[in-house]
Amino acid sequence: MGVFSQHHRYREPGEDANVVNVDRFGYPQRSLFTSTKVFTLHHRIEITDAEGRTVYQASTKFPSIHDKTDITDGAGRPVAHIERKLLTLHARHYVTMADGVSFELSKELFHIYKQIMNLEGLGWQLRGNIFGLNFELYDPQGGIIAVIGQKMLSIHDKYCIDIYRTEYEPIVVAILITLQHIIRDQENRAHSSYSSSSSN
Repeated sequence: MGVFSQHHRYREPGEDANVVNVDRFGYPQRSLFTSTKVFTLHHRIEITDAEGRTVYQASTKFPSIHDKTDITDGAGRPVAHIERKLLTLHARHYVTMADGVSFELSKELFHIYKQIMNLEGLGWQLRGNIFGLNFELYDPQGGIIAVIGQKMLSIHDKYCIDIYRTEYEPIVVAILITLQHIIRDQENRAHSSYSSSSSN
């Protein structure tokens, strides 16, 4: 493992579990990997297992004011629906699972280096580091559910997610997809702000 394994916990399928994750949480029960594909009218994310089999897909239609996204499993069955709330001071997305479970993911304000996102309706919390590109998902008792690592400098927006509670896998996948949309929106806002300031 290189130096980045200490800070950036993304890994490719087939590679050993990240040393930091293993030291802190043990070996994950299951690992999934994502890659984003952008088409003219759809933004598609494929989620594969360690063997490269597609187990979930997420598709967002463009243009979409509310960033509506549908997640299906490998057989095309509905898993979750995600929508972004407009006119809010901080990122907020609504998630409805196919089994009826629903929750909101909102980002706390005034966290510069670290990001904390609350999952209202579940009592979970997503804690992240925008520089390390790592996020950890915790239950209400502080138990680890999953660890997400984003690949640096990837044009396909790749993520790895180590799942420690596989009974929550569909919800974890929905959270991962929502997180990717939040990060993408944040990057777009930062780029727009930079472009505006540069043109003045």
